[in-house]
Formats: sequence, structure tokens, C-alpha cells
Amino acid sequence: MTTTSTTNLYALLIGIDCYLPNKLPEGSYGSLKGCVRDINHVEAFLKNRLQVPETHITKLTASNLKGSTEPSEPKDQWPTYENMVAKFQEITKQAQPQDQVYIHYSGHGGRAATVYPNLKGEDGIDESLVPTDIGNSEARYLRDLELAKLLQNMVDKGLVVTVALDSCHSGGAARKIGENCDIRRASGGAVDTTPRPTESLVASQEELVQTWQSLAQNNQNTRNVTSSGWLPEPKGYTLLAACRDNEYAYETDFDGERHGALTYWLLRSLEKFGTGVAAKTLHNHIFGKVHTQFEKQTPMLQGESDRSFFGNNFTDSDLTVSVIQVDSDQKQIQLGAGQVQGLRKGAKFAIYPATADLTQIDRRVALAEITQLGGGKCWATITEMLGESKIEDIDSSACALLLHPNVQLVRKVRLLPPQEIDPSTEINSQVALQAIESAMSESKGWVELVSSDETVDYQVSIAADEYVISDSAGEPVANLRPVLKVNDSNAAVSLVKRLKHLSKYRSTIDLDNHDSMSPLQGKITVELCALPNNYEPGEKLELQPFNAVGNIPTLDVNQYACLRIRNESHQTLNITVLAIQPDWSIVKGYPNGAAFQPLDKGRDILWPIKTSLPNGSQEGIDILKVFATIDGTSFDWLELPALDQPIQSKNAGKATTPLAKFLATFLASEDAPPTKNVSSAAYASEEWTTEQLTLVVKKGVSR
Repeated sequence: MTTTSTTNLYALLIGIDCYLPNKLPEGSYGSLKGCVRDINHVEAFLKNRLQVPETHITKLTASNLKGSTEPSEPKDQWPTYENMVAKFQEITKQAQPQDQVYIHYSGHGGRAATVYPNLKGEDGIDESLVPTDIGNSEARYLRDLELAKLLQNMVDKGLVVTVALDSCHSGGAARKIGENCDIRRASGGAVDTTPRPTESLVASQEELVQTWQSLAQNNQNTRNVTSSGWLPEPKGYTLLAACRDNEYAYETDFDGERHGALTYWLLRSLEKFGTGVAAKTLHNHIFGKVHTQFEKQTPMLQGESDRSFFGNNFTDSDLTVSVIQVDSDQKQIQLGAGQVQGLRKGAKFAIYPATADLTQIDRRVALAEITQLGGGKCWATITEMLGESKIEDIDSSACALLLHPNVQLVRKVRLLPPQEIDPSTEINSQVALQAIESAMSESKGWVELVSSDETVDYQVSIAADEYVISDSAGEPVANLRPVLKVNDSNAAVSLVKRLKHLSKYRSTIDLDNHDSMSPLQGKITVELCALPNNYEPGEKLELQPFNAVGNIPTLDVNQYACLRIRNESHQTLNITVLAIQPDWSIVKGYPNGAAFQPLDKGRDILWPIKTSLPNGSQEGIDILKVFATIDGTSFDWLELPALDQPIQSKNAGKATTPLAKFLATFLASEDAPPTKNVSSAAYASEEWTTEQLTLVVKKGVSR
């Protein structure tokens, strides 16, 4: 493990075990047992492993004192609202641009009736950190808008910020807690309606609201505005939260001591991987450890997931599947993907250590094959251990790389002989088509030449001096630019790459749950709503559904609209939206930074979008594909860049590496599957569903 001196790191550590006597209108905040210990262990890690000077570490703690209802610490060290705000501001003032700031909170998360009704509505809720003295009606929560402003002040100064929140940040249905576990939220998930002071020590209410709205606006790219969990999607910092906003953050006994599950496994993971590990890799490991132990706790990572957890180094996006847990006795591993990503029984994976370069085949530790397929997860049996590796060497930090595409992804291609030969072009059409055939034979998987009377997906022909790709009906595929000249030395290879790209693009569109008996069938509704011409991002939405039922709505370029997604099921579903665009790209549009967004039963997600077209295009078709899963799962590996473009890093300015080039081929296959006609079977269909909506974007449409 790498250990370096980190004198430019400042830490604010807050741990609350002792909650002064309190009673909410419904429930209360009970005292906890492991939060201060969490903070002390984090402090020891920072001092001993990162060599952070003691003067750079600020602690606010409230320890239980036997026989007393008050914390054992002096009052100026209590985690009160006033002290927490003051320490945030002190660190922001003390640290200099490019210094690191680490914030770790262990304690209760709470919900209170909003003090921002103009922003959230009269029935709105503020997510909050709960101070030790919340039992005093004059005490204030540290509310989400205030936390957003405090963090934004740090980002604006140029600080490198990482936040870990080991607490619940919402409520949910009460459930029985084991004798050796506590939940870090109010009893019953109650909303505190106690009248409290509304004046903020962070900023004026106008500034807080403006910052919140600005964050939502700044997080919107062509298709992206989102607010999830604690805050609008983190921009400029990394946020690791203990659980989803409808779940529980547990503390229990580890190694004979009480700890929060997130903090315990965070420290164990940092010890395992070192402090330079990417936040995403760290989260994958923590996710497997925590979620296996506590089914109702799903650690969440948002913001700069490709940045090292401690530091400002960025790694390339890892689009592989995570190993969630390992069953050594059965020689099986559980993967964080399943039928909803287009996998099937029999799909083969190579298993790599977490930090391995996937282009280095000798770094593989095992081969595995899916034997039990779930909706958002699956079990794969280890078929071969490689080199000197043993199954005990595989843990939930490992990743799995698909060795060949699912058979349903493969598309058939027919090469059409020229109808007429134009001698003026000096093109040998026979040679040109043979070049395509040769390039396809060297490119295994995804596309295959049609044989006999098989159904064709794409046709390739030559017109004048250009290659032309047409669909099965013979219509040229639109927006394939620039044209490929037959005499260009690399034209045949480029054309086959385009065919692969089109195959992957089409397969994601076609991916669906075909089981009409699935309990999730029809349980999410998706509707496109118009927004006023003068709509400004961040303002309150007044939705006007498009009237054309059964028709495809047509929008102008740069027009705003809103996608409304509603959960009609009886349970919380995890939502991801892929934007399938006319430049042949597929990007995760919603949510930004996180793999998915939980949506409670009977609730809506409202996602404003702004239309666009590729350069030079007058018209294009967009598809918004909405995935809903019971298990939280990532769809990053279904993303595609625009046609002919390599996969770009999520962080601007990063250099392209061999891994980035490798992933730019969308996990290019090593083995050609035998056929394409495998249905998305009903197996595990109760765990996922999808809906999609199509719209036309056309220049000059009357709004």
C-alpha cells in the first residue's frame, strides 16, 4: 500500500454518539455507540497512513458518558449546528487552492419539514445532518441547502473535496433491528415538524436557494439535470454516502467493537488498495462488503468517481462488471449485472484484479461462465483458474470483463455486388468488397456475413467511389459521416468498425423484457412533457404533456422538454436513463455521476432535457430508454461514443491510454458467437423492466 506524506490535506471529522434527550412529533433520535469510534479510527488513519499534521485535523465529537445525558467533551467541541458551520468555514478559509479537504460525518441523518417552501413546496422535506442538541427546540439542523453551499464554497476556492456521510439521509418503513445493530436515523424515519429557527449561519435564504438552483443548472449538459439523494448531483467533488435515500445506514460489531458499516469497510478498503485508488474502485469493494451483510444498505458514490479517493489524480473509466461477492466453496462469483444488461446464461467473463490493465491478458486470474441469471445480478461459475491464482485471491474488489458479446447482439451483413461498373471511377468493386469480407473475418463477433437465406440486418454496397451501408430494406443509414472512400487505405476496416458500432447501438435499443407475466410489466410510466419557450433551468416546472398519443413528438433544436418517470409498482425501483442519440452515441443521461436513482413507489422523477442535433444534420431521432431494476446496477458499459469516436474519459483533458482505446471498441469480442437469435428470456424477468420514448428533433419546427 502506498503511504505518502499529505501535509496539504485538511480534515473535518464529526462523530455523534450522544444525542441529548429529544422527542419528535413521531419518533426520536436515539444515542448511538460507534460514531465517535469511527471518527477516532479515521483520525488515526489520516495521521498514521497519510501523515496528516494534527493541526490540519478538526474534530467535533459527542461521546456517551455513563450516568450523564450530556457528552463527555467540552461544549466547544460538541457537534452542534453552530460548531459544525463554524468549522466548515474555518477549513475553507485555512486551506489553499489545490489543497485537499476530507469531511467525514458519522451520526444520525434526519428529515425535517422544509424551511424553503418556495423551492420545495409546502410539503417539502429537507435532508439534514442531526446535531447532538437537536432536543432543544431552538437547535437547528444542518440542512441540505446549507451543506450544498458550504461544499460549493470549497469547490469555488479550488479545493479538492471528498465527503463521506455514514448516516441515513431519509426515512422508510420501520423494520425490526437485530439485537446487535442500530440504524443511524430517527425512529420510524419520521419527518420533524418541530418549529425551529429558520435563519441560517451559512448564507441568506436567497443565497442558499440561488446556489441550489445554480447547481441544478450547472449539472445540465445537453440532456442532464438531476437532483438526487442529499444534494444536486455533486460537481467538483466526490461524495460517498452510506445508503440510498430510502434505506438504512447500520452500525454493528466488527472485530469486537461497534462501527458504522460504511466507515469500517472504507478504512479496510483503503488499507487494502492504498490511498491512490480511484473512488469508483473503492466503492465497488465497499458495496460488495456492505450490501452482502446488510441487504437494506446500498452504499452510493456520486460526483468525481474516477478521481483518486485521496488526491487529485484521475483514472480512466472502468466499464467492466463488478464482482459483488465470492462463494469459494461453490466456486462461484456474483456479478453486478444481469439480464437487464443483455446478458444470458453461458456468457463468459475474464476476472481481473481491481487495478489491472484489462489489455494485459496475463493479469487475468480466472475465467467464469454465467450459470444463474438474475435481472440486475447473476452468478457465474469459475471454469478455470489462471497462472498461480487461487479462488481465494478473488474478492469483491475484482472486476469481470465480457469475453464475447451476447448472441442476441450479433447482426448479419450482406455484401451486394455492383449493378453497374462505372469505368470513370477506376474502382475495382470486386476487390473493394473482398476487402470488406477480409476485414470482417479478422473481426470476431458483433457482425457476421450472411449465409444463404438468413435474415439480413445491414447491406453494404458501392456507389461511385464510396461504401454505402443500408438497412435490411435497402434504405441508406442516415448520419454516417464522413463518407468512406473505397480507395482510402483503411476504408474497409473503418466500415467494419461502423457496422460493429451500429450493431451495439441497435442491440441496446432492442433490449427489452419480453415476459408479459413479469410483475414489473407496465409498472413504470414514461411521458414527455413540453416546457414553456421561456423556460430557464432551475425554475419550477409547469408540465404540459404532448398531446399526440401514439405519435412521435417533434421538437426544435435547443428546445426544452421534460421526461416524467413514475413508479406504479409496490416497491422502490432503481432508475437509469440512457440517451440514444442521432450521432450514434449512447450516454447515461440520468442520473449524472451515480449509477442509478432510487424512485419510491407512487413517486415521480422529473428530468428536464434540451434537444440537440449533430453538426450538419437537419433532423434526427432520439430515444430515451428508461431502465428500472430491483437491484441497483450500472449501465455504464452500454454507453457508446459518437460514430467513429473513441470512448472519451469522463474528465476533460485526460490522456488516452491503452485501456481507453480497448474500451473504445465496446468490449470487443474474442470469440464469435454462433447465432444472433436468442430471445431475452423470461428468466429473472421479475427483477427488471424497461420503457423507451422516441422523439424527433428537427430544425425550424414551430414551437
